[in-house]
Amino acid sequence: MVFRNTDLPVLFHRTDTVAIAHQREAVGSTRYQLLLLVAGAALAAFPSSLTLSDSFQPAGALSALAYAAVLMLSYRASRRSAKSQWQLNRSAAEFIKSMCWRYAVHGAPFDSHSADADELFTSRLEEGLRELAKVGWQDPRTSEGAVAAADLVTTPMRRLRAKGFNVRKETYVRDRLIEQRNWYHRRTEVSRRATVLWSVSIGLLTLFALFFALLRTFSLAESVHLAGVLSAAAAACLAWSEIRRHQPLIAAHSLVEEDLAAMHTAMETTVTEVEWPSAVYETERIVSPQHTDWLVRHRS
Repeated sequence: MVFRNTDLPVLFHRTDTVAIAHQREAVGSTRYQLLLLVAGAALAAFPSSLTLSDSFQPAGALSALAYAAVLMLSYRASRRSAKSQWQLNRSAAEFIKSMCWRYAVHGAPFDSHSADADELFTSRLEEGLRELAKVGWQDPRTSEGAVAAADLVTTPMRRLRAKGFNVRKETYVRDRLIEQRNWYHRRTEVSRRATVLWSVSIGLLTLFALFFALLRTFSLAESVHLAGVLSAAAAACLAWSEIRRHQPLIAAHSLVEEDLAAMHTAMETTVTEVEWPSAVYETERIVSPQHTDWLVRHRS
């Protein structure tokens, strides 16, 4: 049997879509602010001799517009709270997904001895979502009738839950554990490449800034303040790298991948049907965003 994201409830898909939209908005806003700051510094470095009508400097005007745009983007970001909504909706989406998997494969607390697994699943899910709503998560069911009317327990979830232990284990290991392990491996490689790229960029920009600063020291280059522009560009690259958290994510994702590899081995060799509910629960804890954030904070 195959169980994919398409088999999850509508609430998950809607929350996931909102999270992606807010992520793009938050990341895009930060990117544009950094680019505009560098552009403003570059325009401000143009020679003052480039004027129109004896006193008006177009480069200075464009520089002022760039800085004004940064302020506008900053104000807009603070009003829309895209970053916090991105994180809240991502947490909600991953929580829903984790609960659905635990229900479908008899993970704790929805093991084979549950008297009414559907009712228990619904109550536990709603309890967790209420906790997220307390800190600002906006439940799409309050404003979208189609999401509110959709079932929380889908037909594929019930179908998988009705299968025997071996089918549930095979499906969970293949479509959840291995898929998540591969995802963390890919993200680790992406973060490694990004770390190298931004480290080299920062180093080269700083080196060129040092070169032009030495030229100005000996009065060999005075008309264009390239050292300041290069310094601003290096600072923007450093800020972007820190915002994306590439370095701590490498360590965190590597640790999660190692834990999943160990859990994979255990599930294939030693975990019995009695131990299965707690093993699924532990796997879902490992792949939770909260666990990754905890690792990032302690690896920063």
